[in-house]
Amino acid sequence: MARTTKRKGYLVRHLRDARVVPCPCGMSHRIFTRKDTPVANLHVTEITDSEKHHHANLTEYYYILKGRGKMELNDDVIDLEPGLAVLIEPFTAHRAYGDITALVVMIPKGPGAPSGRG
Repeated sequence: MARTTKRKGYLVRHLRDARVVPCPCGMSHRIFTRKDTPVANLHVTEITDSEKHHHANLTEYYYILKGRGKMELNDDVIDLEPGLAVLIEPFTAHRAYGDITALVVMIPKGPGAPSGRG
């Protein structure tokens, strides 16, 4: 049973009720999207081997919930582990790989597709 509650001033949605779609990073559970708010997107994304890409008009925040892996940020590579947060500014080429589940926030809301290949 869907558990989305929308009232004046707030919206509540459970992860299990979020639409799941493939994206350049893996499988994305779209908890809040541009249909819900003009401010930001909120996704939980399962990543194994994402495509290197960048976004022209948005900043992404990754918070690693579980798993371990690596993230390429332009020419650098960092280790990913639970509890790590990464802020990715516009035009920063990036990709992640490993076995990772991340909370991803896109501000302002994104179209869901990358702007360009890294």
